[in-house]
Parts: sequence; C-alpha cells; structure tokens
Amino acid sequence: MADPLPVVGSTAPSHASTPTAPAPAKPEPKPAVAFEEFAKLDLRVARVIKAELHPKADRLFKLQVDDGTGLPRQICAGIRGHYTTEQLEGRLIVIVANLAPRVIRGEESRGMLLAASDVPKDAAESAQRSVIVLQPAGEIAPGAIVS
Repeated sequence: MADPLPVVGSTAPSHASTPTAPAPAKPEPKPAVAFEEFAKLDLRVARVIKAELHPKADRLFKLQVDDGTGLPRQICAGIRGHYTTEQLEGRLIVIVANLAPRVIRGEESRGMLLAASDVPKDAAESAQRSVIVLQPAGEIAPGAIVS
C-alpha cells in the first residue's frame, strides 16, 4: 500500500503549547442532487504517470494519467502550492473521467482530480488552506470504478 501523500507546507502544530488555529468556517451546503444525476459521474482510479508545472499558471499542474483505457489523458489540477511533481508521480488518484474537456490557460484538461480542502476555494488569498488529494487506501488497477 502506498504511503499517504505528504503535504507541502503542512500546518500541523509541532508543540502542545502552540496555539491552535480557529476551526475553519463551515461551507454552505449545496442544493440536493437527485441520485440519477450523481450516478452520471464516472469516478475512477487513475495513476499519475507524469506531473509537470503548467507553463501559463502558477497554481496548476499538468498531469498525464493512466485511467485504464489505454488512451492518454491530461488533467490540469490546481494543487501546485500543496504538492510537488515528485509526490504525485506514480500515485493513484481519483478522477471524474467524464467531465467535458476544457481548455485551461491553453492546455486541455479532460477530467478532474478529486481533493479535499479545509478552506473554501473562494476564501481570501491570505487564508491558510490545506489540500489533500483523494486516493484509494490500497493498491488497485487504474480504471477501477469508484462508487
């Protein structure tokens, strides 16, 4: 089983006497989605084959992933301030495989990597934000369906 992804710039307190940060604001819940709508998402496991810096965006990586189809897939992911290319390459991740392709700063992205964050994306620039890439708890082949 792969080790959990370390996070660049972890904010875990190092001393018991260090004051703890206030709990993050709870995000507003989004509207309910019918099961039939949710079931349209194609969530699957992919392995990061190559991670590189996006040439036109400071917060993005360009990821080449193996999603089990045998066809190359590129995904742009806004996690650059939280991980390094070395931490991502070879890792299993969870992606939304059937998201419509989108050009992001001149690079096509054909899917979305799933990650968790403790601060909403639209929070102030100065907000300290932890981002954790979602990954399977054990080894499983790329293309495995997530349900």
